[in-house]
Amino acid sequence: MLDFLNRKKARPVVEAPSVAMPEPVRDGPVSKPDLLSVEDAKALDVGTMTDLFKEHLNPGQFHFMKLLGFHKVKIDRAEGMYYVDQDGRKILDFFGGFGSLAVGHNHPRILETRKKFQDEKRHEIAMAFMSQYASALAHNLAKCSPGELDMVFLGSSGSEAMEAALKVAERAAGPKRPVVVYAENSFHGKTKGVLSITDGPLYRGEFKLLENGIKVPFGDIDAVENAFKAHPEIGVICLETVQGGGGIISADTAYWQKLRKLCDQYGVIWVADEVQCGLGRTGRFYAFEHHGVVPDVTALAKSLGGGKCAMAAMIAKRDIYMKAYGTPRTAMIHAQATFGGIGEACVTSIETLNVLYEEKLIDNAAETGAYLISELKRLQAKYPAIIKEVRGQGFMVGLEFEDFSQTLPAVVRPMVSILDDKLKGSLSGFVGALLLRDYNVLVAFTEYNRNVIRLEPPLICGREHVDEFIAAFDALLGRGIVAIVKDFVKSQVG
Repeated sequence: MLDFLNRKKARPVVEAPSVAMPEPVRDGPVSKPDLLSVEDAKALDVGTMTDLFKEHLNPGQFHFMKLLGFHKVKIDRAEGMYYVDQDGRKILDFFGGFGSLAVGHNHPRILETRKKFQDEKRHEIAMAFMSQYASALAHNLAKCSPGELDMVFLGSSGSEAMEAALKVAERAAGPKRPVVVYAENSFHGKTKGVLSITDGPLYRGEFKLLENGIKVPFGDIDAVENAFKAHPEIGVICLETVQGGGGIISADTAYWQKLRKLCDQYGVIWVADEVQCGLGRTGRFYAFEHHGVVPDVTALAKSLGGGKCAMAAMIAKRDIYMKAYGTPRTAMIHAQATFGGIGEACVTSIETLNVLYEEKLIDNAAETGAYLISELKRLQAKYPAIIKEVRGQGFMVGLEFEDFSQTLPAVVRPMVSILDDKLKGSLSGFVGALLLRDYNVLVAFTEYNRNVIRLEPPLICGREHVDEFIAAFDALLGRGIVAIVKDFVKSQVG
């Protein structure tokens, strides 16, 4: 099967012509290249998948997948809380696609909504017309949003929604106040605008970024106030309500309430990034609702697509939006993109919002999430030399390990401690790899604090799933650090 994949492509050496040559004229119809069909793709074995991934997608990323043992897995299907691999093995999903699976994998109501949309051959792209589906979704998002958040821009990704949020805020702030305050260890996306306020050297690379940002420590309200006082050109402050890539870091209610007052006092527009922590993940629709405050602009993505499509939204207060784009002359400056508000994605999101409330998934995130955190804290008390901290709210939980040296017998700690910085993330990697290999559990990691495991299961997660995860985690930690390291090393050479 697929023999052509194994053929070596000839790469003849062609001498450059001494003069410019005209383009050849086509003599006949365009011939079809060797394309894979959908059924071919479904049937790919792990070895062929590996070859194609390294050849055409991301050879460097494959190194990390292999290190964790993830390269051996081919997912055949997924349902509810579980993936099912090529061998029929069920894998408990406590990763959740970085918070993209609020309603779980292939929720039956989502599937039925999408199937009905397709069967009735409803329209997808309605650039020339108003879309009833985009209009209804915007209405629903406004109804889900507190205060005066009621003007909606629809897109396809968190980065796109955050770009829209920054642009509407900058336009409303005006040309004399172009400076944006952002936080240490922030992550807002990888497109160049939001990358400029993403505090990660890995992602920033050596790109030439915008230079209108001022960075402050996250959760330090004095630093924010000092920045506002010192720089009257500040027009916008952009913060994740809960820092995901930073290691599941939140600030207390006093911080957010003081921030709201400072923004009002200095006329600064507050953009709340809820791409990961929104849509019920922390036990409220928006994480900022825990603190009794409302930002001027916010953004959602990830779970808004119901686990079946790419959907994102920026939601702004009407006065902010109208300052930016409220006249016929300015209305098209940042209008919907071609796939913003595409029909099937909109109906998927409409159904997702209804499922969240009708199946009480937000309440479940609060209640079962609290149970998950209490069980993790029980394990922290059982393994104090390994687990440094358990933090989070709802189903957005960070589990931080001690530095590697601190998990070892006292006699070797001084020798190993000098390597702690280089070894950061190693224990998280060992645990994540062995949880998948030996216990059929998938977890995630964080970008900046590599000692943190990130737990963001679907909001359909029940106590039985928490118990399954806790039993696996307890059994693994019960081996002891030395055995965990040995088992991981064996997995690499086996």
